[in-house]
Amino acid sequence: MPTARTRLGTRGEDIATAYLQQQGHSLLERNFRTRYGEVDIVTRHDDTIVFVEVRTGRTGTYGTPEESVTARKGQRLVLAAQQYLQDNGLEQAHWRIDLVSVRMEGGAPKVTHLMDVVSATA
Repeated sequence: MPTARTRLGTRGEDIATAYLQQQGHSLLERNFRTRYGEVDIVTRHDDTIVFVEVRTGRTGTYGTPEESVTARKGQRLVLAAQQYLQDNGLEQAHWRIDLVSVRMEGGAPKVTHLMDVVSATA
């Protein structure tokens, strides 16, 4: 049985996916898992493959979403992204890692999209 936290995370990913599609992204995959970790959402936007880390919360108690992507998490995202590209024959594709924050503070969720938050050389 999913926990409240898992349900919140899944809801945040659903909201982030819908938001990205409204912004012109085409969904390629959700919850891509590797031995390095998981990428929540993979999309194509114009000529770029976008790997998206989703952070969902009810308050800012634990800091900003940007602060939650540590250097270690960044490294794991880069390795997972590179694995995805290799698995799908996209090694030559342009790519980046984005962060989408979904805040569930009453009323409509607040979505913030930060682009290119992790350097490919992290």
